[in-house]
Amino acid sequence: MRPAMLALVLLALPAAALAASTNPADIPPGHYRLDPAHTTIIARVRHLGVSNYVVRFDRVEGDFTFDPAHPEATKLQASVDTTSLDVGADYSRKFADEFLNAKAFTQATFVASALTPAADGKTAALTGDLTLMGVTKPVTFDVTFVGVAHGVPFGTLAGFSAKTTIRRSDFGSKYVLAFVGDAVDLDIEAEFDRK
Repeated sequence: MRPAMLALVLLALPAAALAASTNPADIPPGHYRLDPAHTTIIARVRHLGVSNYVVRFDRVEGDFTFDPAHPEATKLQASVDTTSLDVGADYSRKFADEFLNAKAFTQATFVASALTPAADGKTAALTGDLTLMGVTKPVTFDVTFVGVAHGVPFGTLAGFSAKTTIRRSDFGSKYVLAFVGDAVDLDIEAEFDRK
C-alpha cells in the first residue's frame, strides 16, 4: 500500500479500530509470523573496557504458535541472517565475517523448548536452543508482552520485548577477545502478524 493511501486509510479509521490492549488475555490463539520491518535486534558489547558498542541485525524471520489456554506449549522459532550485521559503517560485512564467521555460517537460529509465564501474566522466561557459528547452546530470554491490536487494515498484531546475555566465546567467537567483550547483551523488539 502506498504511503499516501495508507495515511488516508489510517485517518479514516475510528480510534477504536486501532486500539491496542496491554492485557495478555486479549492475545487470540493462532499462528503468528514475525514482521521484519517492525522488528529490531540489537547487540551490545563492551569495547576496550570503556564503552558499550551497539550493533544491529537487519534481516530476521520467525514465527510462533500460541494457545492462551496453554501458554507453556507455545512454539517459536526464529533465524537471523548473520551477514546482515550492521555496525553503522562500511566494514559491517568484514565484522560479520571476523566476529561471526558469516561466510561459513550465514544463519543464527533459535528454537524455543519451553515458555514459563510469570505470575504477572505479562512476562515469561523463554528457553530454547540458540545455534550460532554451528554451535548450539541453551539460552533463556526474559520476554515482556507489549501489546496486541485488532483492526483493519492490519489484522491482529502482537508485540514483545526480549532480552538475554550470551558469551560469544561459548559459540566459538574469540576474535579480538582482549579488546571486545565476551558478554553480549541481546535486546529484541518484535512485532508479529496473526496469519
